[in-house]
Amino acid sequence: MLDIRWIRDNQDELDRALASRGQAPRAADLVALDERRRKLVSELQTLQERRNAASKEIGQAKAAKDEAKASALMAEVTLLKERLPQDEAAVREIEAELDGALAMIPNVPLADVPFGRDESDNVEVRRVGEVPHFDFPVLQHFEIGEALGMMDFEAAAKLAGARFVVLKGDLARLERALAQFMLDLHTGEHGYTEVAPPILVRDEVMFGTAQLPKFADDQFRTMDGRWLIPTAEVPLTNLVREQILDDEALPLRFTAYTPCFRLEAGAAGRDTRGMLRQHQFGKVEMVSITTPEQSIEEHERMLACAETVLKRLGLPYRVITLCTGDMGFASQKTYDIEVWVPGQNTYREISSCSVCGDFQARRMNARTRPAGGKSPRYVHTLNGSGIAVGRALIAVLENYQNADGSVTVPDALRPYFGNKDRIARA
Repeated sequence: MLDIRWIRDNQDELDRALASRGQAPRAADLVALDERRRKLVSELQTLQERRNAASKEIGQAKAAKDEAKASALMAEVTLLKERLPQDEAAVREIEAELDGALAMIPNVPLADVPFGRDESDNVEVRRVGEVPHFDFPVLQHFEIGEALGMMDFEAAAKLAGARFVVLKGDLARLERALAQFMLDLHTGEHGYTEVAPPILVRDEVMFGTAQLPKFADDQFRTMDGRWLIPTAEVPLTNLVREQILDDEALPLRFTAYTPCFRLEAGAAGRDTRGMLRQHQFGKVEMVSITTPEQSIEEHERMLACAETVLKRLGLPYRVITLCTGDMGFASQKTYDIEVWVPGQNTYREISSCSVCGDFQARRMNARTRPAGGKSPRYVHTLNGSGIAVGRALIAVLENYQNADGSVTVPDALRPYFGNKDRIARA
């Protein structure tokens, strides 16, 4: 969430930022709403001050034996007491309206984010690894998995409907091996603390990371009003909500492997075959909590951690910087990593690493105290896929497929796979 005081002082900058995201100007409306709030707050304070002053004057009038004045003052205080609840309710109402309006405003992109309307304007940063060449017809992951007898979409549809999958045998083990490999890498070499968080969370937790209110229709909600997490970013980032940390304790780095749940309401008709776009999927997430001074460097570090996963797996990929029009709501800047998918002859997103500045911290009231007794300020938050396990499984199947229908197990995964080097139909 943006600071209304910053908006008041930077109206043109906000409207330029909104325009870069393809949105209409909002600064004038927000400032006008804040003016109404400030006016009501001022009027309420005046009434409260007058009530307090009149209450004191009553005692003075009585001490002076001026009963007429005391009676008039008592009548005034009675009227003020009757009016104050109405004015307090009006202030609460305008504050809620302003907070609601601010909650729908996206973050302001950093100055070095490329301007653009959609994914066609994203900027490639680099490509890593050689794209494989096959001397046999290349299959897509679902063709490989079904031929192996280990990937069953029909059984999943009977259990849960479309956009689910049942993995069996070595493919189920491959998914588990990928997750364990990633967690061991991030905790053992990259300094992240592993967390096993709840996958059901409250409204305020989803609000803290900006899934609510704007993206409520993209989420699964339970009968008791809680939400299934769309990413472990949600509980991991909220671990510091409503806290004041010390600068010396930062950065904090968390990682978790969780199931994630998304309605994918905006994806109708896209990737209907296979595992690329599902309602339930596994993901290893990375979250960093930093001081404002650390966040830009931490963003580059987080990207490097995610890239290391793909390098160790021997998967070709590219890094792109998202343009202003394709960037997430809470992000100041985002790098996407896209892995090569031979079956589609293209790169597909497998990780997204974002720096959010203090945007989420304001929503969570998460702050840090500098050394020397200075006033607390908001922390900066970052999140990144480290990486999407289901999409990593897709990439391994397609990049390591063999002419006989088997799949070679990458060297990095063999310690988690009983040292087997190949997945084949039994």
